[in-house]
Amino acid sequence: MSEIFSWQLGPAPTIISVIFGYLLGTIPFGLILTRMAGLGDVRKIGSGNIGATNVLRTGNKKLAAATLLLDALKGTAAAAIASRWGIEAGIAAGFAAFLGHLFPVWLGFKGGKGIATYIGVLLGLAPIIVLVFSAVWLAMAKLTRYSSLSALVATLVVPVVLLVSGYGKIGLLFVMMSIITWIKHRANIQRLLAGTESKIGQKG
Repeated sequence: MSEIFSWQLGPAPTIISVIFGYLLGTIPFGLILTRMAGLGDVRKIGSGNIGATNVLRTGNKKLAAATLLLDALKGTAAAAIASRWGIEAGIAAGFAAFLGHLFPVWLGFKGGKGIATYIGVLLGLAPIIVLVFSAVWLAMAKLTRYSSLSALVATLVVPVVLLVSGYGKIGLLFVMMSIITWIKHRANIQRLLAGTESKIGQKG
């Protein structure tokens, strides 16, 4: 884990990257979009989450898709822009954006579960591996019809692929991000084990 933070840069670019990434990650697009659409506070429906899955519970598929895209792109933007200072800065900003989405200071540190931003950071740092995530997600979704399980399995595969493909520090970053993602999905995991998790296309 310490290898991730053994920067070749000076402290200023690293600190700036972290601040920039975190602030970008804290933008609650799901909350903003639903309020702009006159649908109220998305935190008061469903799971109370600000992510795309809960936005979909408003019945507005376009808003849910927009939330998914924007939550991903804030991770991509943070990682890609900061990478101009070097890959270490990109990793710092990407990780900070991921944490910002999960724990936004503006919302009492209660944010989303991180899958979209996880994918966005991956796109910014190792874009080809997004195809791996997508392939695993689609295969699992077709097999099980569980969106949460599909995403969780994909987050297990991605770090392994990164590490065996020589991505080094990026692979270690995604080991950490995957662990955090599983922790944030512990309620989903409990429902999966109990057989009560909602399937793709299932109402209610």
